Amino acid sequence: MPSEPSSPPPPVWDPGQYLRHSGPRARPFLDLLARVPALPATRAPRIADLGCGPGNVTVLLTERWPGAHVTGFDNSPQMLREAEALAGPTAGGGRLAFAAADAGRWTPDPSTYDLILSNATLQWVPGHAERLPDWVAGLRSGGVLAVQMPANFDAPSHTLMRELCAEGRWGGRLDGVLRHDDAVLPPGAYLELLAGLGCDVDVWETTYQHLLPGADPVLEWVKGTGLRPVLTALAGDPGATEEFLAAYRARLRQAYPARAHGTVFPFRRVFAVARKRQPHGAATTGRRAAPGPEQRSGPRPGGGVSSCGGL
Repeated sequence: MPSEPSSPPPPVWDPGQYLRHSGPRARPFLDLLARVPALPATRAPRIADLGCGPGNVTVLLTERWPGAHVTGFDNSPQMLREAEALAGPTAGGGRLAFAAADAGRWTPDPSTYDLILSNATLQWVPGHAERLPDWVAGLRSGGVLAVQMPANFDAPSHTLMRELCAEGRWGGRLDGVLRHDDAVLPPGAYLELLAGLGCDVDVWETTYQHLLPGADPVLEWVKGTGLRPVLTALAGDPGATEEFLAAYRARLRQAYPARAHGTVFPFRRVFAVARKRQPHGAATTGRRAAPGPEQRSGPRPGGGVSSCGGL
């Protein structure tokens, strides 16, 4: 009886490479956080950050909610080791902790959290839409689910990567390693799903226009994220790794030419903020989100294109 094909190993993450673009990577998190409304006010908030990575943006949650108990979850030992240095009591009387968890399996107890947030993680979780009902169930009345996902799988940075993985000598070795271009649903699908779960929903998309400095900056960017499965699959074979990177680098240079002030790297992202409906008149805590309609699908007011930000 033929054996089933084995799944590719999970990506091995490099916090140092990821943090090389920590500034623009943090911008979508800040845009997401700005739209999170006030949380239920009957206790110190409990907050979960799914896919916290090295914890550099998880810390920002303790600044908005100083008394909150915040837990960052990730399945990468490398990222959790980096984040652990940030753990401990917070200045506002709360606490920041980090723990191992797989977002594809993580199921909170019902009515536990005031905020469940996931920034640039769900694109790595096959079938993540099926996890949303459990996460909404894990919210208290008036609690919030806030997610942001890259939606640039049809951009040259990704299409060229997939094309190269399917060619010649790479076809067999890297088959099935990369995510497909349907890793993230259309914005309207998240709107419909979350509204159907009894939430007031705000959905939008933004295309950031990064201006990246240095040599081959798009390659350096994806080496910290989207290219990790390839680098993991080729680990232990430096010659093959450099051969792949050389071919990919040449294609990226054509797709993203360096200009006088840097290299322009457009990056589209999808955001969703869903508030679990609560009884009329219930108290909330934390500043209110920027004014806007309860439900929206499409570009944010003021234009759908910003000058910086990223995964």
